[in-house]
Amino acid sequence: MAVRRGRLPRSFNPSYDRREREHVSDIRPEAAQVPVLRILHERPDECACVTLTGGQKAAGLVLLAAVIAALVWRPIPTLVVLNALAIVFYVVHSAYKFLLVGLSLERPMLHDATEDEIAAVPDHALPTYTLLIPLYREAAVLGRLVEGLQRMDYPADKLDVMLLLEEDDEETISAAEEMELPPHIRPVIVPDSEPKTKPKACNYGLFTCTSDLLVIYDAEDRPEPDQLKKAALTFRKVPDNVICLQAKLNYYNQRQNLLTRWFTAEYSVWFDLFLPGLTASGAPIPLGGTSNHFRVEPLKELGGWDPFNVTEDCDLGVRLHKHGRRTAMLASTTWEEANGVFLSWFRQRSRWVKGYLQTWLVHMRHPRRLMRELGAPGWFSFQMTIGGSLVCFLINPIYWAMTLLWVLTHSSVISALFPPAVYLLGSFCLFGANFVFVYMAVAGCMHRGYYDLVKHSLLTPIYWLMMSIGAYRAVAQIIVRPHYWEKTEHGIFDLEAHGVAGEGEGG
Repeated sequence: MAVRRGRLPRSFNPSYDRREREHVSDIRPEAAQVPVLRILHERPDECACVTLTGGQKAAGLVLLAAVIAALVWRPIPTLVVLNALAIVFYVVHSAYKFLLVGLSLERPMLHDATEDEIAAVPDHALPTYTLLIPLYREAAVLGRLVEGLQRMDYPADKLDVMLLLEEDDEETISAAEEMELPPHIRPVIVPDSEPKTKPKACNYGLFTCTSDLLVIYDAEDRPEPDQLKKAALTFRKVPDNVICLQAKLNYYNQRQNLLTRWFTAEYSVWFDLFLPGLTASGAPIPLGGTSNHFRVEPLKELGGWDPFNVTEDCDLGVRLHKHGRRTAMLASTTWEEANGVFLSWFRQRSRWVKGYLQTWLVHMRHPRRLMRELGAPGWFSFQMTIGGSLVCFLINPIYWAMTLLWVLTHSSVISALFPPAVYLLGSFCLFGANFVFVYMAVAGCMHRGYYDLVKHSLLTPIYWLMMSIGAYRAVAQIIVRPHYWEKTEHGIFDLEAHGVAGEGEGG
């Protein structure tokens, strides 16, 4: 797809109004030279600017037509085949995730630096570090953020902390101007242009920074003070093709309510068990949205983040793996604020799922090429972790509804969908696969030392239902608002009132 530099393609998003399709170079001339849309111009096949290609639409319509025709011709046999395929997929997906968790527990792939190693490195020998902090309507948490940044154990003359502020966010800009910021923390105004997303702002920081290393933090993050030094020393020890270190993420308000307890169990599995398992297996790593530490030059060569993808972290993790780069896990934790308000959590979850779907669609434009780039094991892992999670979210409610309907009515139609072999496999899914996912939630809490959260992990099927509802909303949004970024509210949890100093509540 040929795209003239500086102009968004006509297919960018037809539903946007005229102002949102303006020429990118209409902003300040010096800002127009910052290649925030570099991936669009240099690697359009890897950009989510166009959600579905013509070929993907045609393939989808052909598949849909074939399924409908089969249902009209032989409805019950067709439904039995579809049912069997879904159950087989669910078994494979569950077994793969269980295998990764077991691999993580058996062979944890976490890179660390001891206190003696950190103390032995003089400040002048440390690399320069840029911290990108994208902010939008975050005036309420700005003071707390700056306070937390000043606790980082790294020489100030080696730091360049960019507070990335959107040009139209007058409230946060005014709050930053009123603060007495230390010299190494500076507001950076990101020119107002579309798409208005976090990755676009991060690209502005990336392509204007001159440091050796770079990390992203969110407004509410409280990283462990020695995290930068650990990352800097780890980059010295890992191979040159490792250009990213992902720190572990967890929550400091895990006991705020039942929702934050479930969210904490999920994160404990994902960052403490699942991602280390992916690392140990050599598979692509879907990055977290924060605490990604990078070597700057290789990241620039990749074009930075895709500003049109609403889970740019997941996409970048896959993309760097495709290009022969690698990610490793860092044995350091960044504490975040778990979304404890249902509607806010729901919007955030929908955006995450929508971004995973975007990522799957982008990288599956050329399936055979993707297999060559990732290798067969990496390709399989991509299907299970990126596409597979979405499929599970979508089919879970269908099977729960079918089970409930059969228990209440003993419907002969539902019975017909489960001939003996399919029934046995389905029974395994009902008991075995669901046990696997509940077990992983329990294992994550136990591994983190959150023993009191174990009992809440047993109720995670309710949490799965909530995620499934969010997934259906994400599928609808990918059609009508593919690039819309739903803002997550931060600063709802009062750290001081709860006596949380930067780590979990008693965690």
